[in-house]
Amino acid sequence: MKQAIVCLTFGTLLFFACHSDAVRQTENGIIVPITSGETKAVKLEVITDDVIRVMASPTGIFEESVNLIKDTHQLPVPAFEITRNGDTITLGTATLQARLLQRTGEVWFTDKAGNLILREQNGGGKEFTPVRVEGTNGYSFRQVFENDEEEGLYGLGQHQSDEFNYKGKNEELFQYNTKVSVPFIVSTKGYGILWHNYSLSRFGDKRPYAELGDVFKLYDKEGQAGALTATYYKDRTSSVQPLIRKEDKINYEDLVTIKNFPEKFPSNEAYATWEGEIEPTESGVHHFKLHYAGYTKVFIDGKEVVAERWRTAWNPNDYKTKVRLEKGKRYPIRVEWLPDGGVSYLGLKVLSPLPEAEQNRLAFWSEMGDQIDYYFINGKNMDEVISGYRSVTGKSQVMPKWAMGYWLSRERYKTQDELLTALNEYRKRQVPLDVIVQDWSYWPVDAWGSHEFDKERFPDPAGMIREIHEKDARFMISVWPKFYMTTEHYKELDQLGAMYQQAIKDSIRDWIYPGYIGSFYDAYNPEARKLFWNQMNEHLYSLGVDAWWMDASEPNVQDNTDMNYRKKLCGPTYLGPSTKYFNAYALMNAEAIYDGQRGVNPDNRVFLLTRSGFAGQQRYSTATWSGDIGTRWEDMKAQISAGLNFAMSGVPYWTMDIGGFCVEKRYEHAEEGSEDLNEWRELNTRWYQFGAFCPLFRSHGQYPCREIYNIAPEGTPTYKSMKYYTELRYRLMPYIYSLAGMTYFNDYTIMRALVMDYAEDKKTYTIDDQFMFGPAFMACPVHQYKKRDREVYFPAGVWYDYYTGKSMTGGTSRTIAAPYEQMPLFVRGGSIIPAGKLIQSTAEEQKDLTVYVYTGADASFSLYEDNGVTYAYEKGEYSTIPFSYEESGKELTIGTRSGSFPEMAMERNIKVIFVTPEYPAGKEVSAVYKGEQLTISLP
Repeated sequence: MKQAIVCLTFGTLLFFACHSDAVRQTENGIIVPITSGETKAVKLEVITDDVIRVMASPTGIFEESVNLIKDTHQLPVPAFEITRNGDTITLGTATLQARLLQRTGEVWFTDKAGNLILREQNGGGKEFTPVRVEGTNGYSFRQVFENDEEEGLYGLGQHQSDEFNYKGKNEELFQYNTKVSVPFIVSTKGYGILWHNYSLSRFGDKRPYAELGDVFKLYDKEGQAGALTATYYKDRTSSVQPLIRKEDKINYEDLVTIKNFPEKFPSNEAYATWEGEIEPTESGVHHFKLHYAGYTKVFIDGKEVVAERWRTAWNPNDYKTKVRLEKGKRYPIRVEWLPDGGVSYLGLKVLSPLPEAEQNRLAFWSEMGDQIDYYFINGKNMDEVISGYRSVTGKSQVMPKWAMGYWLSRERYKTQDELLTALNEYRKRQVPLDVIVQDWSYWPVDAWGSHEFDKERFPDPAGMIREIHEKDARFMISVWPKFYMTTEHYKELDQLGAMYQQAIKDSIRDWIYPGYIGSFYDAYNPEARKLFWNQMNEHLYSLGVDAWWMDASEPNVQDNTDMNYRKKLCGPTYLGPSTKYFNAYALMNAEAIYDGQRGVNPDNRVFLLTRSGFAGQQRYSTATWSGDIGTRWEDMKAQISAGLNFAMSGVPYWTMDIGGFCVEKRYEHAEEGSEDLNEWRELNTRWYQFGAFCPLFRSHGQYPCREIYNIAPEGTPTYKSMKYYTELRYRLMPYIYSLAGMTYFNDYTIMRALVMDYAEDKKTYTIDDQFMFGPAFMACPVHQYKKRDREVYFPAGVWYDYYTGKSMTGGTSRTIAAPYEQMPLFVRGGSIIPAGKLIQSTAEEQKDLTVYVYTGADASFSLYEDNGVTYAYEKGEYSTIPFSYEESGKELTIGTRSGSFPEMAMERNIKVIFVTPEYPAGKEVSAVYKGEQLTISLP
């Protein structure tokens, strides 16, 4: 039984004695009734010295709902103090104070000295609206905080509108293919808010985007009021008379609304425009959201506010832009659209202006819950805030070492022979590789969910996996939470009452010819999770599968359904209405596999890759990839900001389909020497350069095949660059795997926005296409076709060009050369980088080290090592070797090794290379390290 140590002042004791019905002390905090407004009670709980949970109830009763992000009750409660001064009650820890105004329920947070960190909006900033869904009562609610104009806000998961700093922006938080919502925001002021709710939520503006005709007065091409002019061409040559009609909205966003298109539209040869004028009824910044598939442009007042964007027909994307417009003024508008398939989607919606101060406020709204519930997390910097987040949601695991290598994947290897041939080619060409992936449809065509290999195409899966292992590689396989109703696994889960039934009732057929009926299992059901794993264990894990690719884990029962029908398709859940638990499915699905595998084989590290995610997934050894993104330069660029925000959402392992998943048709059969093939190769080259410096390094996508030799022949600049960066990744494995250790032991974040390390430099608040990879490297991807230079911002300090060793002083921007085969890459002065020999997989040992010391500031780094594959590190079987460099004495100290594990190298040769402004090629010193302290001076 844990004990809370609570210090109460004399005045507090007297207060409780005289007002025992007013304020109640709990084991880890207080419950305070509120005397006015919609809020009837506020509950404050101390989680750690730097984390306080705030709950606000519209009834005065706090529901003890299941906590899916993590039950923090097992954490020891630190000492805290409760005091009162008039109407203000203060709950204080060793580092943090939460103050509560009893009259309004308003809460604000200060440091121990009373300096304000964050305050709820004047009056409390709380709103409640009763809702009832499927017989369950609850509330929609919103919490608003006061505005700090100087801060930057980051996190919220991974989204595709290429937004970075969320200050003043809006984001709808739900799960969908390419969209992963984590309701956590971190501020440059040194705090974070973890919004504890699982339903559809919104950050910023609580309103849903509205139709154009609901916000603007619309005029057609002739100036007639009421609608825009929509023109539909069935033939892009315009040889066929177009259909023209008036439309007061552009909303063809889902399977229901596309029925409003003209008959037999769209088609592959179609073309459409919407033209006219819009007249705002309010002045200010209007926020537009484009939902698009195919090729789309948007012009307002003659300006291209959305440059051409593309997505494949079945998988639309969202993109946001904002335009300042004046009330009563008419602005020309034109939307141009080229569908790229027989069924395609388009929508343009808008939010009318909010007052600037209100737009800039930090605010969360959720569709359904029992009460407002959030965790305030304090820290001196973003790393400390993220550490607090993991105190609440769980530690990040040390990923298996092989997961830090290169993964080869395509959609899909159709046969056992295809897969083994690809692996053999990599080994023959000596291109490093650690993981090969089998994507979907390895099962018999009518047996999705059977977890069985099609015997004709995969005659010996156990033998195939054994051969993969013999060649020092690992095998990952795609498993969906989807089951055809004819499979035994469906029937077993259905007998538990654990299959979502709406898709069955509606006889929804998937896209596999001729179409099969199935549904998804209810991952919120604990018995269903156990059964799901048991089925996987019997049919797949028993064959030797190493890692799991959990696809469509949003869950995506059917593409492009409207939101209300999506909720019907994935509910009701075991816990209650899907409306209430909409966003946490991937977390529960990850728990099924993590707990299941560790229950069967507690020694081997689990590895999961999931297309969706939620707060806390890191504790299940789970990484997320950015879904079925497009093969466009703008998609590559968007992955940088998406990955950085996902990392700042507290989940350290993220990856993407290098090269993009959904392929423009022009690339599918591009001929040698054509501009399309040249662009395809350059796109992949630049994407590989970027991908080598992400937490996980993985290529994947539809045809053309993604093997290095299928993208370009050996000897070409494309091939050479891809091989170089793959080899560089493996040479840096001692550094990279140490970063993986830091995610567990230090709550570290590997992929780091510049603002994480340079929060005092406000220029970094908006830099979304450069990032730190660990403490040493600054990666600067090139994300434009034929671009051979780019602007790079260098924060204060000394920086070294990785390729030449040349140094420069920071605090300024420079135009840096970016030849085809190289991404601008820099090392921060005051860095230590341990590297090893070139290896073909992490199964090879890198005993001897080359340690690069980039001078210019004091530096430190800890080399982390363990056996790379088991959980022995949890029992203390690992070692660390501290490296420290003192600039004043120009000395590197290799400290005494701490810890041990059976496979540890007892003695190793170390080559130290000091890189200085005077010696850009480096000065070299060699030593033998036997675990005892060594000091090496710059010669």
